[in-house]
Amino acid sequence: KLMLFSGAMDGMNHSVVSEFVFLGLTNSWDIQFLLLVFSLLFYFSSIMGNLVIVFTVTLDAHLHSPMYFLLANLSVIDMVFCSITAPKMICDIFKKHKTISFLGCITQIFFSHAVGATEMVLLIAMAFDRYVAICKPLHYLTIMSPKMCLYFLVTSWIIGVIHSSVQLVFVVDLPFCGPNIFDSFYCDLPRLLRLACTNTQELEFMVTVNSGLISVGSFVVLVISYIFILFTVWKHSPGGLSKALSTLSAHVTVVVLFFGPLMFFYTWPSPTSHLDKYLAIFDAFITPFLNPVIYTFRNKDMKVAMRKLWSRLMHYRKIS
Repeated sequence: KLMLFSGAMDGMNHSVVSEFVFLGLTNSWDIQFLLLVFSLLFYFSSIMGNLVIVFTVTLDAHLHSPMYFLLANLSVIDMVFCSITAPKMICDIFKKHKTISFLGCITQIFFSHAVGATEMVLLIAMAFDRYVAICKPLHYLTIMSPKMCLYFLVTSWIIGVIHSSVQLVFVVDLPFCGPNIFDSFYCDLPRLLRLACTNTQELEFMVTVNSGLISVGSFVVLVISYIFILFTVWKHSPGGLSKALSTLSAHVTVVVLFFGPLMFFYTWPSPTSHLDKYLAIFDAFITPFLNPVIYTFRNKDMKVAMRKLWSRLMHYRKIS
């Protein structure tokens, strides 16, 4: 939908975009039905899986440690992240006219960037936690104090909000006069800039540098930290290398799954295929679902705590 108004400068009619139209992923009813089933399954599984982690860590005193504090907050972030685009996509699947207001589009972009950057910083904090636990075990509780954990959490959210705000402050006042079509199922910043009625090359470069730098930079920092941890373990105790690999494998898997699509979005020049849309599905649905699976099924303490929590719930149920 376009709103018309009279231009004060040249007296000619101009149009302002008040909403954007999503083309979605497909027009095939069969594929749309499969997408609906897939989306509902993974979205609710993601929410339930991450909720289980949050409740398990909160209610089990044995898990009140820095590592599980950060893990529980990662689960909260994952729930927020997948809720930014997933519900809208699920509601729109069978709609012929998929729309989102201009404000809704900007809000979606703001939260996706803010929460995404927050998760990046939190993953770095979790890597630091593993470094201290493996390389400086005697000083672990001193270094990873509750104050330090809270500092990591607050810092990650501050960096996320600043990262997102810096980009959008230059975008909200751009003129949008049509077309207003997104060849996607959600709003993203590169596509939005290409719809502006002005030259946005400098802004596109800024977004690439800003988002690309924080994603690639965070990924490089994490890879270097893991290599340093493994090298330190191998140097001091070659026999402990396999144990360190086992401990870090879950973190490495989560990092690769999370950063892979993001680096493609913001470092690849203007996508020429539909691959970015399907990678976005992976990032919105599958990664938040896999995080709790990876961290619970590969962690003995989490599995034991979850069994205890389940037994306690069954006990209360029988009593009531």
